[in-house]
Amino acid sequence: MYPEDLVMPMKHELTDKGFQDLTSAEAVNQAIKKEGTTLLMINSVCGCAAGAARPGAVFSLTGDKKPDHLVTVFAGYDKEAVDEARKFLAPFPPSSPCIALFKDGELVHMLERHHIEGNPAGAIAANLQGAYQEYC
Repeated sequence: MYPEDLVMPMKHELTDKGFQDLTSAEAVNQAIKKEGTTLLMINSVCGCAAGAARPGAVFSLTGDKKPDHLVTVFAGYDKEAVDEARKFLAPFPPSSPCIALFKDGELVHMLERHHIEGNPAGAIAANLQGAYQEYC
């Protein structure tokens, strides 16, 4: 598990922008099953999380349409919450970072790590905004 002093600034990049930090399996279950649309980001310490995933997720929220709920869990830190979140991401294999959009508890859009790596934050945001246009 990563040390708290390393993880907290990375968590705050999202929570300071309105994402709810989920730290338990119960919190994940409640969040994913909420009515409406929910954006889930499995956060990570890796460079692609810092350079593309977190800024892309935040920038995606500047458009006209956006998810009703924003939530995040942190891989390598909130083990119980991440394990539970990954159950909702089947059939996709574990991936961190990753960003998923749910509608009424159903997975409708997924960005795995291989979609994030090597892409700029703007491309991540544009991809998510396209999903918001369709589902939000």
